[in-house]
Amino acid sequence: MTAEDLSKLVVHGMQEKKAQDIVILDLRNVKNAVADFFVLASGSSDTQVDSIADSVEKELSEQANENVWHKEGKTNREWILLDYVNVVAHIFKKETREFYGLEELWGDAKVIAVEPEG
Repeated sequence: MTAEDLSKLVVHGMQEKKAQDIVILDLRNVKNAVADFFVLASGSSDTQVDSIADSVEKELSEQANENVWHKEGKTNREWILLDYVNVVAHIFKKETREFYGLEELWGDAKVIAVEPEG
């Protein structure tokens, strides 16, 4: 399965738990990028952030037989990072996402906004 396919599964897992402001950063043409894709999403509470992360893990496990290589942030649930090597999911509480501004930090990346479902 390609990194692009995995990023789409990450998006689907996020959508299952009503994640907001989903954006894919295509980093394939960015020098020194640590992955091919970052997928960013916001949740309105720490509980929703945790649920979105669980949904992404379940989606990739069931649909692609992929297990997370590394994860961080499950304890504080402000920013959970799920690293699948070529695809990294970032699930934020809204305020935390605004504070860190990953979209601006990786300004050379191609940004793909995901339309809300429904």
